[in-house]
Amino acid sequence: MVAAASIVAITIWQTNTIAKKIATEEREKVKIWAQAIRQKAKIVKYTNSIFEKIKSEEEKRISIWAEATKRVLATESDDDRNFYINVISSNKTIPVILTDNNGKLNSWLNIDSVDARGVYELTEKEKSYLLTEITVMKQQHKPLVLPYYGNLSMYLYYKNSKVFTELKNVLDDLLKSFMDEVVNNSASAPVVVTDNTKTNIIFEGGLNKIQKNKVGGKALIDRMAVENVPLEIDLGNGQKNYIFYEDSYIIKQLQYYPYVQLAIISLFLLVSYLLFSTARKSEQNQVWLGLAKETAHQLGTPLSSLIGWVEWLRLKEMHTEADEIEKDVKRLETITERFSKIGSQPVLQMVNLFTILEQSVEYMKKRTSENIQYTLSGSTEIEANINIQLFEWVIENLTRNAIDAIELPGKINIEITELGYDVFIDFSDTGKGIAKNNFKTIFKPGFTTKKRGWGLGLSLTKRIIEDYHKGKIFIKHSELNVGTTFRIVLKK
Repeated sequence: MVAAASIVAITIWQTNTIAKKIATEEREKVKIWAQAIRQKAKIVKYTNSIFEKIKSEEEKRISIWAEATKRVLATESDDDRNFYINVISSNKTIPVILTDNNGKLNSWLNIDSVDARGVYELTEKEKSYLLTEITVMKQQHKPLVLPYYGNLSMYLYYKNSKVFTELKNVLDDLLKSFMDEVVNNSASAPVVVTDNTKTNIIFEGGLNKIQKNKVGGKALIDRMAVENVPLEIDLGNGQKNYIFYEDSYIIKQLQYYPYVQLAIISLFLLVSYLLFSTARKSEQNQVWLGLAKETAHQLGTPLSSLIGWVEWLRLKEMHTEADEIEKDVKRLETITERFSKIGSQPVLQMVNLFTILEQSVEYMKKRTSENIQYTLSGSTEIEANINIQLFEWVIENLTRNAIDAIELPGKINIEITELGYDVFIDFSDTGKGIAKNNFKTIFKPGFTTKKRGWGLGLSLTKRIIEDYHKGKIFIKHSELNVGTTFRIVLKK
C-alpha cells in the first residue's frame, strides 16, 4: 500500500509539473500574441487616421470645385470666369456629373469609359452608363445644388476618387486581416471581439462547441474578463473595440488532468481492492464449507459408537444413565446436522418462534450455572420463516457469549416483538459490555476478547441470520460493565 501510494504521488506530481510547464508556455504565447495585437492595432489606427485626412482633403476639394462651378454660373467678369474654369479644370481625380433641375445631363468629368464632350455626341450606351453612375453617386454623397438663374438650379453629383476608393479597399483589407489575426491567433486562445459596450460580440474565434453555444451571452464575456484584462483597441474611427480572451482549452484540460488521473487510479485501486476482497471472502467461504463438512463427517463415527453404548446401558438396565447420555447424543446429532447444512441452501419453514426460543432456553438452562437467571417474554403466537437447526445454533452462540461475559450472578433476557412484516428478537445480558468501536468488528472472523476463543461464533451467527435467513443482526445497545443487547430482525 505504501509503495502504491508512493507511485501514485510521484506520478501525479510529475504530471502536474509537466502540465504547469506547458500551461506557462501557453500563457507566454498568449502574452506575445496580445503584444503583437496591440502593435498592429497602432498601425491600423495610424493608417485609418491617414485615410480620414485624405477623405477630409477630398471633401474640401469637391467643396472648392462646387463653389467654383457656382461662381462660373453667376459671374459676369471674364477674368473671374477664367479663374473659376481653371479651378474646375484642376480636378483630375474626383468623378463628377452636372445635370439641370430636370435631371438632364449637362457635363461630366473624370468618368471612366466616357470622355468629356458634348451631350449630343453621347451614345445611348454612354448615356445609360452616366445615369447609372449618378445612382451610385447618390448612394455615396448628397448632390450639391448650384443655383444659376432665377429659380433654376444645377445639380452636382460626385463620388469618391479612384485613389480614395483604392485606399478604402486597402484599409478594409487591413481591418479584415487584423480581425482574422485576432480570432485565428497562433496561441489558440479563445477570443471574442466586442463593441465599446463590451456586450455585443462582433467576432469570435478559437472557441470549442460548448463555448460557441454560449456566444452572445454575457456569461462568456464576464468569465473571460475575470481571467484576463481585455485589450482596448482604438482603430481611429471614433469607437473602441475590446478583445476578451482566456486560457486555451488545452491549458484547462492540463489543469484538471492530474485530478482526472487521480480519480482513474483511485477507481482502479478500488476495483482491485473489491476484487481482492471478493476473492478473499470466497476463499474464506471455501474454508468455512470445508471445515463444516469435515466436522460433520468426523462426528459421524463417534456418534454411531455412542448410540451403541446407549443401547448396551439399557440392556444392563441402566436406564437413567442411558436417557441422559441419549439427550447429549441427540444434541450431537443436531450439531452434526447443523454443520452439514453450511454451504448449502437450508430449507426454511414457518414455525412458532416463541416455542423454538423456549426449547433453546430450557436446554441451555440445564447446562449453565444456577446463578444465571433466564427470562423469555413477548407474544407466544409470533411466527417466522426459519431453519430450526440453524436458528437454534444462533441462540446457543449468543447464550454462550453472554455466559462468558457475565460475572455471576447475572441475567439473560430474550424479548420477542413484531412490527408489520418484521419480527424483532432482543437478546440482552448483564455482562461486561462491548466498546462502541468494536460494534462492527465483533462480527468479523477471528475477533475475540476471550483468551482461548477462536472468534468464529458471532461471525457464524451473522452468516446464518443474514445469508441464510435474509435478516439482520446488530448490537442495539451496549454499555461497559452494564450489559449488551443484540437485536435480530427476521421476516415473517
